[in-house]
Amino acid sequence: MALLLTGSLSIDGTAAAAGFALQNQNGAGNGYAYAGAGVVAQDASTIYFNPAGMTYLAPGHHVSGAGSLLIRSLRFQDTGSGRFLNYPLGDNGGQAGGLAVVPAVYWSMSLGSAFRIGLGVSPTFGNATDWSKTFIGRFQGVDSTITAINFNPSIAWKLHEDVSLGVGLNVVKFDADLRNIVPVTALLPVPVEVETKLKGDDVGFGYNVGLMFRLSPSTRVGLTYRSAVNLKVGGPLSAPNTVIPASVSVELPDTASLAISHMMNDRWRLLADLTWTGWSGLQAIVAKNRVSGATLANERLGFDNTFRVGLGTQYQYTERLRLHAGFAWDQTPVPNSTDRTVRLPDSDRFWLAVGLNQKLGQRTSIDVGYAHIFFTGADINRPSFPNPALQVVRGSFNTDVHIISVQLNHHF
Repeated sequence: MALLLTGSLSIDGTAAAAGFALQNQNGAGNGYAYAGAGVVAQDASTIYFNPAGMTYLAPGHHVSGAGSLLIRSLRFQDTGSGRFLNYPLGDNGGQAGGLAVVPAVYWSMSLGSAFRIGLGVSPTFGNATDWSKTFIGRFQGVDSTITAINFNPSIAWKLHEDVSLGVGLNVVKFDADLRNIVPVTALLPVPVEVETKLKGDDVGFGYNVGLMFRLSPSTRVGLTYRSAVNLKVGGPLSAPNTVIPASVSVELPDTASLAISHMMNDRWRLLADLTWTGWSGLQAIVAKNRVSGATLANERLGFDNTFRVGLGTQYQYTERLRLHAGFAWDQTPVPNSTDRTVRLPDSDRFWLAVGLNQKLGQRTSIDVGYAHIFFTGADINRPSFPNPALQVVRGSFNTDVHIISVQLNHHF
């Protein structure tokens, strides 16, 4: 049974941000690589990036709805993986990427001149990786899907003409479906493999705080912090003729960001940000039997804390048309090839982005953005079982992502 369960747990996907985070919390920011997103405050989506920014919106109601299409290619190239006993080695797993849509919606309302309230709903973590069932690394994972939907009620207060404070509550609905292939009859003439599946969910809570202040009429700064969210994901760990109640503790990381906006003149705006993410709280995925407390699986991740740097610009081409562009470098939390998994073939990445905002009327506008994410090399040299002599997956991953975003904004 230990062999059946080992390796059945991990966190999946190559998301738009490093690790398994989703950067695309609106559509507008995609056009400038989310550089300085914590200080832009041009529509209701500021609720996620810095709730204090709601005080920079005109009085009344603001609604923004966005959708981002992620077009992801993920392929594996074997460089000397070993077979497990008399089982066939397998193939390179095919195309493990695919298409994903990331929606987001925000609403903000003024309460007098100094206060704002708002609500944001968006998936903050998640993605999917889908290798073939004949993949070389199938004993480490084949099909993995996680989703974390964040409900973010927020309030903002204009403390002073140049200083605003925002606070939000995060209610996170987390779902996971993780599958892999396991060997069960290695000693028979014809080896047999079966699929195991772990499905689970939980609701966790956290908070976020934002501060925004003006240094001068042309320069403002945003400081934000989003807390970690601790989850106890519970559900069945199942295989043919076997169902075990299991639970996995997961810590979604906290983040802290410094963002700057500077108006060079009445047309040019420069944007920049530095963001830290506390991934080191996620060192391993440990599954336990919910009844007996026995450890069913323990998979090391060894995540490190990371930094992201973004630089962007906006140019007011006409009164109705604003052009965007941006660049970002996003550091991976995966420290080395031994800790890299087939479910999370993550690596450092670079963003190049362009976009625009077009006014459709006095109170309505649309944002369109495109980003190409370039990934650095991602090697893997990871044992499939506790005993490395049984099998080690050796190879490299090639990842490529295109993101197309659209956002509609309305003020009334």
